[in-house]
Amino acid sequence: MDAREYLEILHVAERLKDTPRHCTTTKRRIESVAEHSWRISLMAFLLRHEFKDLDINKVVDMCLIHDLGECFTGDIPTFVKTDSDREVEDSLLNQWVKTLPAELSEDIAALYKEMDAQETKEAKLYKSLDKLEALIQHNESPLDTWSENEFELNKTYAFDTVAFSSWLTELREVILEDTMKKIESKSTRIKTLNRDFKEA
Repeated sequence: MDAREYLEILHVAERLKDTPRHCTTTKRRIESVAEHSWRISLMAFLLRHEFKDLDINKVVDMCLIHDLGECFTGDIPTFVKTDSDREVEDSLLNQWVKTLPAELSEDIAALYKEMDAQETKEAKLYKSLDKLEALIQHNESPLDTWSENEFELNKTYAFDTVAFSSWLTELREVILEDTMKKIESKSTRIKTLNRDFKEA
């Protein structure tokens, strides 16, 4: 790979910095796909001592590249994404990967194949972190930025994905605790406002 090829790859990946996701930050800014990819990569790195039997470097690689297809299609929330959407994204991504220098193309294609198969623990960990990060981000974002269906989705999402690991299952339970506290705090505020309104 020469320097020009390297830069061209980075220019394509830069699109993810401007690709918004269906989630906001604590301060109400819409997050980018690049930010999501960075944090699940960090999540994987931080787990290297919890999952000593796994190749965490490979998991980090998976996390870094997992949403590169959205360079070409944008982000579509999981609860509205169709099989057709996935086929288009996969097709465009595969076309691009084939244009990369041979060794790099082979490395990336092998990672995507493993990620899609969801048979190895590394692939399962990557997929779990991908879903858990979205839940964590929702818990960090203001409740009034949630879409109506996310109140229920945040209670049930990803439990099946993390089931292979007791540690991840515990993490999912702790995330659920935070979700319930967040929802209940809103309910308490509404009850207080209603009471104050009636007493006024």
